Amino acid sequence: MALHLIKLCVGADSIDDLRDWVARRALTAIAAGLEPHSTHTTRMVPKRVEELLDGGSLYWVIKGQVQARQQLTGIETFTDADGIGRCNLVLGPEVVETALQPRRAFQGWRYLLDNEAPRDLTDLGAAADMPMDLRRELAELGLL
Repeated sequence: MALHLIKLCVGADSIDDLRDWVARRALTAIAAGLEPHSTHTTRMVPKRVEELLDGGSLYWVIKGQVQARQQLTGIETFTDADGIGRCNLVLGPEVVETALQPRRAFQGWRYLLDNEAPRDLTDLGAAADMPMDLRRELAELGLL
């Protein structure tokens, strides 16, 4: 069973904002002769790396709701210019919309078990065609 991470998507007001950021990072990687990907830098290094890289994703909380995920493709540790240990979460280029799942604000990242992760929106059938406002309202009522 895969293990995932969940993190607040600070600075993004929508999935489109996240997609724009990911696209810019992918273009930067391509320009440098690398595979298209994006990275997210964190201070804390996950201890359960093997489980995360066995099909795990980083789930993004946008405006108080889990709304999207990106596949985790690597975890790289490094020391920054100030001598502080950091971690790059290497993410796949695709932003996958998920069923909305409310989340309160928290700092850093958290582990997310596979059975607690929201399903991909494409797996929900008719709900995928609903406008975001309607999906958000139904999710808040516990109907979606």
